[in-house]
Amino acid sequence: EVVAKVGFKMFLGVTAEVGGFSQDQRSFSVYLQDNPLSTFVELPSESAQGGDDLRRLKYSQILCGVIRGALEQVNLKVECSIVRDTLKGDEVNEIRVDLKEVLADGAGDDYKEE
Repeated sequence: EVVAKVGFKMFLGVTAEVGGFSQDQRSFSVYLQDNPLSTFVELPSESAQGGDDLRRLKYSQILCGVIRGALEQVNLKVECSIVRDTLKGDEVNEIRVDLKEVLADGAGDDYKEE
């Protein structure tokens, strides 16, 4: 929740909301009303040559990498995916985050005193 509320505001200037928690609290959704990465993007029409291939691109997929990288720094292995995208006609951008495992802290062994 902190990554979504503070990180997105600090680095992208947008407000993110967290919700849609699963029963086991291992997955949730991040909702973005505004996505600065899609400001100057215009998808081609389906009738355009190659338009169908370009419409399958997920321009906001880099946000999934940012979330995944930030959570790996605190020893959480997650999978992220774009569920809804305003470029595809949805009302809001939704990123689904699923916790796969809590990683063991391996860096501490290198810094132990002898």
